[in-house]
Amino acid sequence: MISKEQILAKTHYGLGIYAHILRIYYPGEVVLKIVGRDCGVTRNPFNGDKPTLHVWIHKEVPGKAMSAEWALHKDLDGAIPDGDAFSFAALHYHQEGDELLETINQEMFLHIGEERSFYSVRKYAQMKDLPTEEPKEETIAIKPFSFFRAPIRNLKPCRSANVVDIYKYITSDYAKERTEKLRAMTDKKEAKRFKAEAFDYACFSGTFATRNDKDLVEHSGLICIDFDHVPDVEALFQRLLQDEYFETQLLFRSPSGDGLKWVIPIDITEGTHKSFYESIAAYIAYTYRIDVDINCSNVSRACFLCYDDRAYIYPKLLEK
Repeated sequence: MISKEQILAKTHYGLGIYAHILRIYYPGEVVLKIVGRDCGVTRNPFNGDKPTLHVWIHKEVPGKAMSAEWALHKDLDGAIPDGDAFSFAALHYHQEGDELLETINQEMFLHIGEERSFYSVRKYAQMKDLPTEEPKEETIAIKPFSFFRAPIRNLKPCRSANVVDIYKYITSDYAKERTEKLRAMTDKKEAKRFKAEAFDYACFSGTFATRNDKDLVEHSGLICIDFDHVPDVEALFQRLLQDEYFETQLLFRSPSGDGLKWVIPIDITEGTHKSFYESIAAYIAYTYRIDVDINCSNVSRACFLCYDDRAYIYPKLLEK
């Protein structure tokens, strides 16, 4: 049985629930800005999109360090009843009680009540110097996706590739010269044009007849999350490798050098590509405090390939 307390513990007192639902209505926007314990006023989808929704963190006993805390809301027009994140979620999902809690758990990828993967448990045990069981035989399917030659306006795939192929591509010297040239550019517009003209790219999420969502032939079971303008690239690199819920298949630095490309597996039988992307974006926002561009949720999203001799690949894939 899932409890509200478990969900609050994984959603920053419930703020993650508000953000998740608001992003559904306002994709690509910064929906909440927290200053101290107050998120100020934002748009309310249940009041004609008017900026009347006030969200903040309430502390049961002010001044007491271990006092319970949870997010609350109030509409300045009184368009919806005052309440907490769960009553706000109920307005969107039209559910109550255990059914609502289970939906939040699934939609936000909280994984409450699920067993952690063997690999994650083993990593945790190794970090804590605890005894571990002998590793079980893992079955890893390497599915193909489309690889394209530059420039970006070329919509016809050159061939199919897989994660191992791309790892070998970016760790070789093939794209080293163009990557170094791009990073030396100071004119942002010039750099953008050069990247579009000179860099090959991949659509990690599937094979395509042409680079278009409608021309998807088969989904690869992978999704690529793009982190742009990261303050500390190396710190985030290491944190993603230790992520509790998502097993990194490929992780490399972006062509500009100030971002990351994170390729992780998803089970496309459990939801649409877009719903996975939006849920993962919500998870990232409240686990890593980073906003992921929701406009990159289309299945045919292109990912430029550059040089990164320190890229990571899941080791088992190299044994194939």
